[in-house]
Amino acid sequence: MDDSKVIGGKVKKPGKRGRKPAKIDLKAKLERSRQSARECRARKKLRYQYLEELVSSRERAICALREELEMYKQWCMAMDQGKIPSEIKALLTGEEQSKSHQNSTRLAKAGKTETHSNNPW
Repeated sequence: MDDSKVIGGKVKKPGKRGRKPAKIDLKAKLERSRQSARECRARKKLRYQYLEELVSSRERAICALREELEMYKQWCMAMDQGKIPSEIKALLTGEEQSKSHQNSTRLAKAGKTETHSNNPW
């Protein structure tokens, strides 16, 4: 009996499928493989450098946040003892000054619009 199969009206013979492998020079193939490996190592090195920089920047951010948290803890402890830290006083007076400056600016702008609204032209 013949091993060929009939599929869709066509006779298929068993054997290798697809294109026959081209005869590639072994040295060229090895050189391409080496080049690919070099490129892969270079990409890996860049990826690790990026990740190391990312980690170091995050570590710096963590240290800054820890220092800020410690400062807030000190402020809370001082306020628990009935003392108001000078930094908080400065923040509060700075906010009051900026609010009064904003209010005076708003009043000045409102005064300008009133003078223009009284103009009949």
